[in-house]
Amino acid sequence: MGVPALFRWLSKKYPKIISSVVDEEGPIIDGVEQPIKYTDPNPNGELDNLYLDMNAIVHPCSHPENRPPPETEEEMMMAIFKYTDHVLNIARPRKLLMIAVDGVAPRAKMNQQRSRRFRSAKDAQVAHEEKQRELAEMEARGEVIDETIKGKKSWDSNSITPGTPFMDILAASLKYWVAHKLSTDPGWAELQVIISDASVPGEGEHKIMNFIRSQRSDPEYDPNVTHCIHGLDADLIFLSLATHEPHFKVLREDVFAADNRQRQLTARDQLHMDEETKEKLRNQKQPFIWLHINVLREYLQIELQVPRLPFKYDFERAIDDWVFMCFFVGNDFLPHLPSLDVRDSSLDTLVGIWKGLLPKLKHYITCDGNLNLDRVEQLLSELAKREDGIFKARHEQDMKREANFKRRRFDNEQKNIVQKQLLASVSRGKDNAPITPSQNMVLTNLKSGKTAGLQMSNNDIVQNITVVSKANAENRNVADLLRENLLQSNSDTSNSKKRNIEEIDDIDVNPDAEDGEGGDDDNDNDNDEDEVDDFEDEEIRLWEPGYKTRYYQQKFRTTDEKEIARIKRDMTRCYVEGISWVLLYYYQGCPSWNWYYPYHYAPFAADFTNLKDFDIKFEQGTPFKPFEQLMSVLPAASNHNLPEVFRSLMSDANSEIIDFYPEDFKIDMNGEKQSWRGIALLPFIDEERLLKAVRSKYHELTELEHERNSHKKEVLFVGKNNTYFKKFAKLYNQEKKKESIKFTFHKTHLAGTASPHVLYTPGSIFKFPFETSNEEYKDLHTSDFVLVEYQMPPKVFGKSMLLTGYRPHNMVLGPEDRDKILYYRNYNNNRFNRNEQHGNNIDFSKHTGPGQDSMYTNRPGGYKYFVQMYGKEVNQQQQVAAFNQGRANFNNMYHNEYDVYANPNEGYNQYGYNNGRGGYGGRGSHHNGGSRGGYGRGGYTGARGGYNNTYGNRGGYNSRGRGGYSRGGSYH
Repeated sequence: MGVPALFRWLSKKYPKIISSVVDEEGPIIDGVEQPIKYTDPNPNGELDNLYLDMNAIVHPCSHPENRPPPETEEEMMMAIFKYTDHVLNIARPRKLLMIAVDGVAPRAKMNQQRSRRFRSAKDAQVAHEEKQRELAEMEARGEVIDETIKGKKSWDSNSITPGTPFMDILAASLKYWVAHKLSTDPGWAELQVIISDASVPGEGEHKIMNFIRSQRSDPEYDPNVTHCIHGLDADLIFLSLATHEPHFKVLREDVFAADNRQRQLTARDQLHMDEETKEKLRNQKQPFIWLHINVLREYLQIELQVPRLPFKYDFERAIDDWVFMCFFVGNDFLPHLPSLDVRDSSLDTLVGIWKGLLPKLKHYITCDGNLNLDRVEQLLSELAKREDGIFKARHEQDMKREANFKRRRFDNEQKNIVQKQLLASVSRGKDNAPITPSQNMVLTNLKSGKTAGLQMSNNDIVQNITVVSKANAENRNVADLLRENLLQSNSDTSNSKKRNIEEIDDIDVNPDAEDGEGGDDDNDNDNDEDEVDDFEDEEIRLWEPGYKTRYYQQKFRTTDEKEIARIKRDMTRCYVEGISWVLLYYYQGCPSWNWYYPYHYAPFAADFTNLKDFDIKFEQGTPFKPFEQLMSVLPAASNHNLPEVFRSLMSDANSEIIDFYPEDFKIDMNGEKQSWRGIALLPFIDEERLLKAVRSKYHELTELEHERNSHKKEVLFVGKNNTYFKKFAKLYNQEKKKESIKFTFHKTHLAGTASPHVLYTPGSIFKFPFETSNEEYKDLHTSDFVLVEYQMPPKVFGKSMLLTGYRPHNMVLGPEDRDKILYYRNYNNNRFNRNEQHGNNIDFSKHTGPGQDSMYTNRPGGYKYFVQMYGKEVNQQQQVAAFNQGRANFNNMYHNEYDVYANPNEGYNQYGYNNGRGGYGGRGSHHNGGSRGGYGRGGYTGARGGYNNTYGNRGGYNSRGRGGYSRGGSYH
């Protein structure tokens, strides 16, 4: 889910949730870096399960922004293998790896996908025209251009959509790579790998969450499993919290690191770049960081604490309310409320309202993914009281920001002008040397610093020497000449990058940077040439009275009050449906595949009234087929990703759905600062019309195209050393063939059902998916691994709770952190240093996973209680057996050079009477003439060494014999 700037806001407010990754490098042998040993201990802390939101890897590997793109799809796959291997070497999961690729999405997500892909096609057309202009200029200069370069088309990133040929290649490549690692890497011996490719419906991150919920439903599930998810989407933070799994962290690229903040390569860069530079950029390692969900939970436990509640405080339910409030700031399915923006600390505003209201609400707003609409209305009614003030404050802040922006831009442009003119007059040899001193210096009053009627310091004069000299020569005013030069320069730099220098945090990514589609939702787009200076919608003027009426009149192009009232009420109803749908989607899975929000805009908080009148229900429905989604989200320019039979529907003027594919469309900035954040005003898809047109062509599809258009299930790989290898292999035994095998969590930390897969044949060759030969990746033999179709345990209703047996981690936050959150007013207003070193000097490997005793006891009579009691009984029996064995060994101890140890007949363990060896196991009695007993080898006064006995022959405290404090004699 794209929530721009959320990651920055969280890392700024809660700094200890971020730490740097320890990225080990392999040893260098003969100048070649060797691979890291996967079996070595992980310096970042041990991890059980790793989940890859694979689209966050596929996009930067297939069409990177700051390095040359791969030439072929095979090179893309090699880049994906390399990147994924790097991530695996950082995380090193020991139990399970799940690779999830985005499949067919719910209808609610398709609206956003459609907007992104249409804009991506438009950007690709602009880039192509830029490339052609550059090629024409090169030819005009007499350069010879290779025909292959002239005719080469850029790769279409819209191919990363379920149902395209590229996604089939990706699925086959990932299966091969996993089989290769299981067959060749000893570190993967016990690893279980699940692949959920694009043929499995659902977004990648939500398929991962469905898997985690399914495992939690198994009675044998371990509540102390350590989880990690890799990806760039901000919603991974919310989803991780929503699992209520306490040992969770997010692995992501450090997009703010200096090495990762290179500008996007232009067509000119790529055409003029030499091979050495290209190779250097391709081999550049990406820096990574951890986002620790367990530490975020610590912060939230402090932040969300509300004293004196009329009901029992439940931190897990408080987290759910916090996640729900984040939806109003931004998500992939609904536009954010006009008054809320994460850059304005809107979450702090909502949390403050929530904390003030909670005692009156009588309970929490959410419960296991369901909303209490009456409490939602109370929350938004309090926000509505502040909307006018929020809009006015935002406008004032924007005006200050704009003034600072223009001032700094003016200063920078003036500085550039002066520098250019100074460089032009710099002597490059005798021919360019100045002839007279007046060409390089003018006279000025040293006391006042005045010259030619212009107040300038001597330093200013030196920096503007060319302009001053020219003004003196022409007898003109220096200020007029500077202004004239500036205006001339403005015409040359009108298309230059405009950047808000004071508020760096307000620069965001391009539209493809969210949801793993080409980048990160928090990255800065240094090439955003379309940033607008008009920060507010001047027609609506949200900071002036009457803005609500103007808002609806402008957005819906009507002045009819009844029509506006109808639209407002229907929009509110749909938005309430939307937040209910999103919450269920996060906590219970997709509640409806067909529901979507039918508006481009959101209502005001004041419009959420009488919510009890809305009856919110969802029909589950079924997901679209891959080709149906492609027809819903792709523009006509990307129709090469579809079978030939569908293409005319997108381009033929007589097509019954041609209106779904406009070549041009408007962008409504809606008060945003960057052009990519504007709203693409595309027509919504009429599902009934679309499906009728698409399905009428199904009979013309080939067998392979029908295969591409079908839904499939996840697959599970295990190596030959895995516990279930032989068991799963029986699924392919023709004599004792089984249809499926059900297995529980206890043995290998994985529960589900396995059944035979058509791709796997025992005793056969598993081929490399490309025709070209590869030295590293060879054909494999299926005897080294087994592949099965995997089905998760049945879906159950998830509960927002920590499971019994949970063991807390070693806490990171201390009293100082608590005080900062609760009492330091300016704690969250510190400027965020993008290039700062993360980690806070904390060794997070000691804070990963369970570190303390369980805070819960198991229910008597339950399965876990039985396992616990059985373990205690076994331990007790082992201790008794060890004690008895130790006593037997003690009674049979050998003779040493002095005497026999521990003979029971000599009075062992008696405190020193009558020749015993009593006391603490020594020799000699306590105050007795006995020969053996006392403290150690000599008693205090025993015959074989005593405290002050000068006759003892085996040592004593002051003995002349052996032992005591001095083996060779007495102490004194």
